[in-house]
Amino acid sequence: MTTYNDLLEVNNSDSDRIEFINQVIQEHKRSDLYKTAMVGKDYSQKKNTTIMSFQKLLYTVSGKAVPDNFSANYKMACGFFKYIITQAYQYLLSNGVSWSGEDEPLGEDFDTKLQDAAKKSLWGGVSFGFWNLDHLDVFDVTEFAPLYDEENGALRAGVRFWQIDKNKPMRATLYEEDGYTNYIWKDGKGEILEGTGKVAYQQIVRTSEVDGTEIFDLQNYPTFPIVPLWGNPERQSEIIGLREQIDGYDLIKSGFCNTVDEASYVYWTLTNAGGMDDLDLAVFIERMKTVHAANLDDDVKAESHAQEVPHEARERLLDRLRNDIFDSAMALDTKNIAGGNITATQIQASYEALDAKTNEFEYCVIEFIKGLLAVAGKENEPTFTRSRMINVQEQVQTIIQGGTYLDDEYVTRKILDLLGDGDKAEEMLGLMREDDFDRLEGLDDDEEDDGIDNELDSILAELEG
Repeated sequence: MTTYNDLLEVNNSDSDRIEFINQVIQEHKRSDLYKTAMVGKDYSQKKNTTIMSFQKLLYTVSGKAVPDNFSANYKMACGFFKYIITQAYQYLLSNGVSWSGEDEPLGEDFDTKLQDAAKKSLWGGVSFGFWNLDHLDVFDVTEFAPLYDEENGALRAGVRFWQIDKNKPMRATLYEEDGYTNYIWKDGKGEILEGTGKVAYQQIVRTSEVDGTEIFDLQNYPTFPIVPLWGNPERQSEIIGLREQIDGYDLIKSGFCNTVDEASYVYWTLTNAGGMDDLDLAVFIERMKTVHAANLDDDVKAESHAQEVPHEARERLLDRLRNDIFDSAMALDTKNIAGGNITATQIQASYEALDAKTNEFEYCVIEFIKGLLAVAGKENEPTFTRSRMINVQEQVQTIIQGGTYLDDEYVTRKILDLLGDGDKAEEMLGLMREDDFDRLEGLDDDEEDDGIDNELDSILAELEG
């Protein structure tokens, strides 16, 4: 494993640093982290690797395996993994980050970028956020090779690399604490990008009528400006432990469709065909599959037999695999709570596993945000509001029943939040205040005094009783 300490030992010559960067990229592509992330990325895009590369085989009379190009070969990739990781980061981040101090300290589009970083950290195990002066840029682990410090494990440098096509030049950027350098490889030969050298992260410019715009100062951040966001405390892709179960589901579902499509449970019996050997029978089956007809002698009789497709066992197994996938992923299967009269308590209990998983992920996100705040030189405390399904009717009834013990403003705000109209709270409260004022204004002084006296008399009577 190449580390930041290895970078410090490299000579400052361009050729040595280019060779080192190329070594870092190639080593990163051979790492288990990179290979697993590529698998996770494919599954998050519903390009399930196993089922896509599955090939049905036939066996000749000599036992040789050959591709089956005649029968159906459906390749149906389920979207469970995409659903699971989308649910995980949207459950925590769909309402954005709430700040205790300054509004949007990390930029107006930070919530969008944070969701992107969270998604990539879940399928890749880790993603990287680069604080670029006033906004966040996100790198996934398939395009960024980190260089950690051997002494404390901190991220101290890294190489971002990309290539739009195998026939096009490869680009790379070496990020260090004191700036970044751009490189390009043409025809296998690397060099610093023309017209550039090591560039500081912050360029302070000034503009005047005489000199125009000019750079008068170069600055860097107090710490390395790229911060890792881990998808879980284990620091591994969420595809680990799920891939085999997802593959099983895909294979069984696809095989089920193949069975129904090609009627593979139809078999033939031949009467008076004792002279036919295995090769003749293989030719007979091949003709039945391809042209659906065969030439037989006058005394030979062919009869087909159909066997009922065992769908019940497969359907049960698919249901079992689906439940196991969601249980293993600690995800919420809304199919189980979508129908019927489900109480708020049952809905809350169904979120237990997802809440436990999200609690772990939230710690990783908070650590990531605090790292970015340190780079940007700002102080703040992020909080999150999770988005969950609730029984609105039951919740509203509970609030109304306890309304006599609660403030009218609290009750109004709470009910509007449950109904999804929280943004209208101030408008509704204003109308309520106007209505109360109008009703009081309609009373003359004597009526108002009588009303107060009657209320006091009632309270005193209760106390004496």
